[in-house]
Amino acid sequence: MKKSIILSAFLLGTFAIQAQNYDFKETKNLEHNPVISQGQTGTCWSFSTTSFLESEITRITGKKIDISEMYQARTTYPLKAENYVMRQGKANFSEGALAHDVINSANKYGIVPNSAYTGLENEETKHNHAEMVAVLEAMVKTYVANPAGKLSKNWKNAINSVLDTYLGKVPNDFTFEGKKYTPKSFMEMTKINPSNYITLTSFTHEPFYKPFILNIPDNFSNGSLYNITLDELVAATDKALDNGYTLSIDADVSEKYFTKDGIAFVPENESDLEKGKTEIVAEKTITPEFRQQEFENFATTDDHLMHIIGKAKDVKGNEYYLIKNSWGNKAGKDGYFYMSKPYFKLKAISVMLHKDGIEKDLKKKLSL
Repeated sequence: MKKSIILSAFLLGTFAIQAQNYDFKETKNLEHNPVISQGQTGTCWSFSTTSFLESEITRITGKKIDISEMYQARTTYPLKAENYVMRQGKANFSEGALAHDVINSANKYGIVPNSAYTGLENEETKHNHAEMVAVLEAMVKTYVANPAGKLSKNWKNAINSVLDTYLGKVPNDFTFEGKKYTPKSFMEMTKINPSNYITLTSFTHEPFYKPFILNIPDNFSNGSLYNITLDELVAATDKALDNGYTLSIDADVSEKYFTKDGIAFVPENESDLEKGKTEIVAEKTITPEFRQQEFENFATTDDHLMHIIGKAKDVKGNEYYLIKNSWGNKAGKDGYFYMSKPYFKLKAISVMLHKDGIEKDLKKKLSL
């Protein structure tokens, strides 16, 4: 009887030693603005990349500025509508877009502070685009359904009128910290140069070290991404962070192991899913072939864009990326998530960063 009690106690003690909570230690946490919520909108692409640009402004100038996410969304919607209508409905019209669409918008229209354009009308305090999107979708489908030669010349004005009604008219000029700016002159003041930003990805169906257009629904603008090996994608992300550069990330977050608890991991055994939400579990080894397979069978999709602002380690020394999300500070760990390296290797579609954050050898391979 005593032997059984002693053995049971030993086994419980052994289990307690083996079962380890994460107890993350952040090894890099770069300057960034506080977590905010995108509300009931599909504009994560603007929230994440605007957050990324805010960190870039701080890195370059030392200034902390709250940039308007809705200005970039407002200036991008007409382009999405035109793309859909001119392709006669054979394109994607949705709330989604990618990081380079924010850069394209900044290049064409500049940027503005949130104080100059909130995108909130009628004393609203939270973003909700459900009604606006339904109206816009009905409009563009109606334009496409019109017989040839019958499309009104005013359709673009109608789209802009709806956007102005729901989001407000964009400012031609505004005052910030006592000085008058246009969106273009404001961007010049922040030292943001859109030509400095590139997107990196890794897929085996295209040649490495060449730009290509990734065929995913939200790439309505046919933006190019630079293709590198999977190991290089991880190394480039690590080195950028180590050198003080944050990154915008496009990833699949629809997986059950991108958890509400603020952990994103890929368990080696599916039976470890629940345990992995609070305890360290063994994770899958992710190969380029498996990553490609999961992308081509639609197990990996481009669901959501976020902002990589640092790195962390668990008590066993496993590395994670510190992710600033746009679901508000009640999601994850006060609005942040820890993404494991295996999860990143499998589910990260791409990352955007300043080209100076890329090491010389990789720059040379990409002819940058």
